[in-house]
Amino acid sequence: KGIRIGIAPAGCTGYKYVIEYVDQENRDDHCTEQKGVKVFIDAKSYFGLKDSVVEFRTEGLNSGLDIVNPNTRDTCGCGESFSI
Repeated sequence: KGIRIGIAPAGCTGYKYVIEYVDQENRDDHCTEQKGVKVFIDAKSYFGLKDSVVEFRTEGLNSGLDIVNPNTRDTCGCGESFSI
């Protein structure tokens, strides 16, 4: 049905992004659709992802989703976790 993007406690800075495929929308999910892809954000993660932009990027041989989050205050040195 789409993908769910959320945040979870992790790392030295506080949170990490969690991305998974979903077959069913949860009752409290926020949902948006862009270019035929449904993106679900659970209610607990919404405060930390509000106004974020999700982009598919390709750099050299690597490709994947990049989350540009205006709510991020700091990131750890390795870039795996962030604070809000």
